[in-house]
Amino acid sequence: MRVLIVEDHKDLAESVARGLRRHAMEVELAHDGEQGLSRASSGVYDVVVLDRDLPLVHGDDICRALVRQGCPSRVLMLTAAGTLADRVDGLDLGADDYLAKPFSFAELIARVQALDRRDQPAVPPVLVRGDIELDPARRTVLRGGRRLELSPKEMAVLEVLLAAGGAVVSAEELLERAWDRDADPFSNAVKVTVSRLRRKLGDPPVIETLPHVGYRI
Repeated sequence: MRVLIVEDHKDLAESVARGLRRHAMEVELAHDGEQGLSRASSGVYDVVVLDRDLPLVHGDDICRALVRQGCPSRVLMLTAAGTLADRVDGLDLGADDYLAKPFSFAELIARVQALDRRDQPAVPPVLVRGDIELDPARRTVLRGGRRLELSPKEMAVLEVLLAAGGAVVSAEELLERAWDRDADPFSNAVKVTVSRLRRKLGDPPVIETLPHVGYRI
């Protein structure tokens, strides 16, 4: 099991890491929120042990970001704030479990192991339409058996169109689902990305534009 500990109190972080390693876990450390978010976002950890009160980036913001990114890692939030309201707040942010400081190390081990035993999210199905095949889990796209190199936004737009199963998807819906919430609704980002995607998909053309309505495959 691979565990990331995000804790700014270095002595506590090292102590927890030593204990987890004695239980045959692979452990990495981050001592501030910025470093913790960067490492946790990779999604390579089975469990992230996350302190709530961190410098640079608050633990709450890290938890929100991981949920928004769809990070598969389980999150165990640690905090000195141990009231019921604090625990509810932490779980509402998307944490999988919550442990108040000071804590029993035996309980920490048990909670980390329990999180690792939880069923992982189902692997999304491969999307196929005609000779186009998109594997969301592997982030690969094939057309006629040939692999295509797409940017993340092009991949996201194609995934939305394929998942629609031939239905029309409006530019507004594409902007909402393939971009973040801060995207400018008046920009031509969708039009430009669809144009690039068309070129990369090649002939015969597969993306149909319905003026003033949207796009479909």
